[in-house]
Amino acid sequence: MENLDYDLIIIGAGSAGYPAWMYASRYELKNLIIWAQPGWALATSHKVENYPGVISAPWKEIMDNFKDHAIASWSEIINEMVTEVTKHEGHFHVKTSAWKELKAKYVIVATGNNYRKLWAKWEAEFLGKWVSYCATCDGMFFKWRDIVMVGGWNTAITEALYLADICNKVYLVHRKDTFRAENSWVEKMKSKENIELVLKEEVEEITWDALWMTWVTLKSGKELKADWIFVAVWTIPNVSVVDSLNLEKDEEGCLVVDARQETSLPGLYAAWDVTTNSNKFRQTIMSAAEWCLAVNSVHEDHLR
Repeated sequence: MENLDYDLIIIGAGSAGYPAWMYASRYELKNLIIWAQPGWALATSHKVENYPGVISAPWKEIMDNFKDHAIASWSEIINEMVTEVTKHEGHFHVKTSAWKELKAKYVIVATGNNYRKLWAKWEAEFLGKWVSYCATCDGMFFKWRDIVMVGGWNTAITEALYLADICNKVYLVHRKDTFRAENSWVEKMKSKENIELVLKEEVEEITWDALWMTWVTLKSGKELKADWIFVAVWTIPNVSVVDSLNLEKDEEGCLVVDARQETSLPGLYAAWDVTTNSNKFRQTIMSAAEWCLAVNSVHEDHLR
């Protein structure tokens, strides 16, 4: 067999990739992590207060701690974008944007999700300030406030219910008058007195004064006075780098993995938001756990 550059290549540097680094080094696997953007979904959070041992901290502080821990474990990192992963003669070839082609016996993919945007005016500029794509992450910062929730699928409905329990008022904005969510969730949402359904509407603009968001303007011209907007219209797993491998996916495009985090292609593992595991509960603690499990599985395979 051709000499390999690494035992394991880890693609992605978020709350999953960094813990994977640490475990891979502790297992004495020659490993490399390739990343282009640290943090991924965590980088869109206002603050983090739901990770064990962290009472309250900016996302960057948490990611820096993860990174320092990984480097202290003698992991190697390169800051490049992976463009393609292929498999030949029993091992993986990982190509990067800097024209590198690296070889490894195992690969773990944790490339995260792309959030589908509203393309409303000021949405991108206020991401992490007054706009969030995760109510579970940021909802507690706005207890007793007025909130706008956008979406009509299960995620939007369940997050609206969560927000209704802690916020003063929740406007649920949906571009249709019917929902794609499970009927039981929809009926429960309709029974909440502080959730107001704003149907057949779309967000046009987010308006603010010098210090605070003031209201959301809809395409009809209607204005909703609110302090924050949460968006849950859809997520798209960012797995195009492994498309040529024809991996099994579910209807949402997530990589199907077994209990060991292995995909349908032996030797290729996946973790974090791109997988079908952990009930798709997209939280930092779950992503870190999936990564550690994936590296442990690689270690077991490596010993065989």
